[in-house]
Amino acid sequence: MNLKPPETDDQLFVRLRAGDEGAFVALYRKRQGALYRFALHMSGSTSTAEDVTQEVFLALLRDACGFDPDRGTLSGYLFGIARKLLLRQLERGRADVPLESDSEDAAIPELAVKDNVLEDLTHREGIEALRRAIGTLPRRYREVVALCDLEEVDYADAAIVLGCPIGTVRSRLHRARALLLEKLHKEHQSRPPVSALKPIRCLI
Repeated sequence: MNLKPPETDDQLFVRLRAGDEGAFVALYRKRQGALYRFALHMSGSTSTAEDVTQEVFLALLRDACGFDPDRGTLSGYLFGIARKLLLRQLERGRADVPLESDSEDAAIPELAVKDNVLEDLTHREGIEALRRAIGTLPRRYREVVALCDLEEVDYADAAIVLGCPIGTVRSRLHRARALLLEKLHKEHQSRPPVSALKPIRCLI
């Protein structure tokens, strides 16, 4: 018996916009978890993560929904909405704190950091230690780690979500991994290591 392949995001979106409630439910089940985890890592708040996730999907139902498949994937579009909602909350909470400048990325030194550094750190240091370290990263580094390493968004989609060139995504990710190594090394020296073998994408 031939099994019907699962519908793509674009196919579900077309059905959703035509009023198919089942398509909305399917898309929600498919993408909700990743969006919630991203919002949680960025905000550190379960209530904020829940609110942002709900708002992202409500945006799909609005007449003014601006998703264009020629400009990127639906997944990237959803992460982009989530990021904008999170930034608004951060700006409201820190009205007198200047936003981080992208120009600071230009001064980042190149460091020898392996691509699989987060998986290695997860094995060595533990999920909780890594979660704490990610939460202390500056926003521009925390979001690229959450997108590319935790939710496995590809660099091209991440560049669209973050509104920057792919090269900037790569350099921020490189620097973020180096910062995590440094933070976890310091924490490891100050307390006994915790053993954990779960894959990093299970972080929530």
